[in-house]
Amino acid sequence: MKASTTTRLGALAASDIATGYREGAFTPVDVVRDVIDAVEARNDELNVFASFVPAEVVADAEASAARWAGGGELGPLDGVPVTVKENMHRRGVAYRSGTAAGTPEFPLSDNPAVERLLEAGAVIVGSTTMPDWGMLSSGVSSLHGITRSPWNPAWTVGGSSGGAGAAAAAGFGPIHIGSDIGGSVRLPATWAGLVALKPSDGRIPHDTPYFGRSLGPLGRTVADVALAMTAVARPDWRDYTALPAEDVPWTALDREVRGLRIALQLDPGAGMAVDPEVTASVRAAADLFASAGAEVVELAPALTPEMLDAVDLFWRVRFWNTYSKLSVTDRQRVLPFIVQWCSGGADVAGRRVLEAYDTIQSMRAETVAATQPFDLVLSPVSPVAAFPAEWPMPFGDGDEGMAHIAYCVPYNMSGQPASSINSGFTRDGRTIGLQIAGRRHDDLGVLRATAWYESARPEAARPVFPIR
Repeated sequence: MKASTTTRLGALAASDIATGYREGAFTPVDVVRDVIDAVEARNDELNVFASFVPAEVVADAEASAARWAGGGELGPLDGVPVTVKENMHRRGVAYRSGTAAGTPEFPLSDNPAVERLLEAGAVIVGSTTMPDWGMLSSGVSSLHGITRSPWNPAWTVGGSSGGAGAAAAAGFGPIHIGSDIGGSVRLPATWAGLVALKPSDGRIPHDTPYFGRSLGPLGRTVADVALAMTAVARPDWRDYTALPAEDVPWTALDREVRGLRIALQLDPGAGMAVDPEVTASVRAAADLFASAGAEVVELAPALTPEMLDAVDLFWRVRFWNTYSKLSVTDRQRVLPFIVQWCSGGADVAGRRVLEAYDTIQSMRAETVAATQPFDLVLSPVSPVAAFPAEWPMPFGDGDEGMAHIAYCVPYNMSGQPASSINSGFTRDGRTIGLQIAGRRHDDLGVLRATAWYESARPEAARPVFPIR
């Protein structure tokens, strides 16, 4: 059920775009006009953008074209079209966090990652959609409606970085930045056949840091994700969790896996049952690593239902606090599913919240301890493949808390890097994601292993994106 690709300029890899500029084959204006045409042709169906102003995009591309023409280009990202998630502040651009409640803010400064992209000369095509407050693993929003998958508009593209995932799969440029507090870049990647990296805590600075939240790039190739890291993975004083400056050779992706000690985790210990097709796809990926000389060992479950429940309760209380401060009128504008969900955090005793926090810390400690003996951990990203676009969660309108993020959220809480890459398809053509996690701060090791798998995986596991 794979679609065919085209040679659209805006759908080229970032390195190929830069090569085209350098050789004079085309200009940044040519590329962004191609992207704008594609957006205008498909956005009504896919619903990707919270903010999209074509005239501003063209003006930025013209400035980049002048730099290239004069030999003053700023580097390999100059003139490359990118998008950023709408929860990343952009100076003067309305900031709503995916919800119809409240009035928009108009930030006076850019998010640090946005600043780094602009300094590198990247052309920001727009801000991509997200669900209310980023607390759904789908593209359902009270403000935007439903963001849909380019593979099939009847399917979810995932969330909360849903617009970023849809933009990447549709070929609206090669690089897209999202955020991830429990799988929010990895889940759109797995449900859209993409590559994503949730980096180590503090690797990409954020001006609104929060426990477990990371910014991370999505793209169609590992090389594009790595190139994004060259720009955005630099410290900034506004993020008090930011890692110190480090000269990481992000684009040096060659490696062998022979001799690596790798864990395979097919049962996290809690959450939704795993679809057998997902299990089979991830096990086949692990077998590929083993056949190349890696030592692969099955990892026992490290998560407990109490740990997953603690994360869910802590977030419910957090967003009940946000919801309860709204006016009566604004409360009526919040997505009903979110209202129902966060109401579970109303009037929770402070002692219970502290117990939940302590349980989350136990999750963090157990995750680090269980994975420390290994160079990498392989697992599914999600227990299931893409679900109907109208569903807010993989289990529909029911309330199963965070049962679907048992593979993802431990690495948010532990601060470890984890990637997603396509490892196969279900019988009906939905994409399946392999998660590759590593030790804290070994982001490059994770990217190199992901690049190895990208080149080694069988043809049947390679997505051919629905770009037109």
